[in-house]
Amino acid sequence: MSALLPGATIGIFGGGQLGRMMAMAARGMGYRILVLDPDPGCPARFVVDGCIEAAWDDSRGAAMLARGCDVVTLEIEQIGEHSMASAATFCPVRPSGALLAIIQDRIEQKNWLHKHGFPIGDFRAVRSLDEVRTAIAELGGKCFCKSATGGYDGRGQGKVGFSGAVSEDEVRGAWEALGEGPGVVEKAVGLAREISVMVARSPAGEVKVYPAAWNHHENQILDWSVIPAAIPPEMESDAREIAYEIADTFQLEGLLAVEMFVTSDGRLLVNELAPRPHNSYHQSERACVTSQFEQAIRAVCDLPLGDVDVVQPAAIANLLGDIWLNPDGSPRQPAFDKALAVPGVRLHLYEKLKPRKGRKMGHLSAVGATPEDAVERVLRAKAVL
Repeated sequence: MSALLPGATIGIFGGGQLGRMMAMAARGMGYRILVLDPDPGCPARFVVDGCIEAAWDDSRGAAMLARGCDVVTLEIEQIGEHSMASAATFCPVRPSGALLAIIQDRIEQKNWLHKHGFPIGDFRAVRSLDEVRTAIAELGGKCFCKSATGGYDGRGQGKVGFSGAVSEDEVRGAWEALGEGPGVVEKAVGLAREISVMVARSPAGEVKVYPAAWNHHENQILDWSVIPAAIPPEMESDAREIAYEIADTFQLEGLLAVEMFVTSDGRLLVNELAPRPHNSYHQSERACVTSQFEQAIRAVCDLPLGDVDVVQPAAIANLLGDIWLNPDGSPRQPAFDKALAVPGVRLHLYEKLKPRKGRKMGHLSAVGATPEDAVERVLRAKAVL
């Protein structure tokens, strides 16, 4: 299989911050970039050669994108099945539509992981209020409920049983959180921490697995993340092996982030998969020889994959739209000058035009002598904003 060399055109389904950062890496390597996004003011628009305004399920728009490209990839999971198929009639689409169809649906994803023997927590697929009620009872009452499709950063999710016995109101609230549609009910596990592992695989079959990232969430949104993760070497090896095996079983072409739980009794459980660059690896730009964004380009263009060794510990902290808003909702200007006075800190903004509570507007990154030092610096910088 021949590599797509600089000068070729790469298409990206999605022009959000991940598409923007992939495009910036690709442009630095000499590629042209086209994106498809329903938002005419998407963050990637300002750094790409062209932007097609179309919905994720617009097959005609997908065909228009692919006709002008040598390969198409993605930065968001919501791409319609027919759009993926339409694009694939004109050029390679990496990752594939078959892989995306499994990952898009949490029921299919969980069943696929279980079928192939990967470690996951106890769960039940549900499609009605009665099934939600039964699943919660069978799983012991303390559960997370997640919609089968869509939903991220806490959207489309609910939890029950964390305040004692499960009430009927809680059960109905969980069903409403699922959008009164298909979903999964997962048994809550004792958590020591959450980690993720990024794996890249090229069409030629070359695989590179990044060191694990340690992730901390607030209100179900990633707050900060650091590479390398503070976990025992044996667990690090096991986590990377799980990610490798998942990518190999999928015959992945591109990137795959494998989110995992480290349980309080020392087990690793796969939580979710994301077939794209991931928020928890933004610091790979500073921590690793090859950033996740450059690696994504190398993988989909079938170039030799870059080294993933850690050159220095690095952490990121997400900047949500709340930082731009006063308590009464009026706008304010974050004190970026004060944040940048913290040694080792850099600022990364996505050029999103309108801040909203919970919306990811950018991130801070910091390097340090140790992972703990990097986290302390990035949180200190965020605190002065």
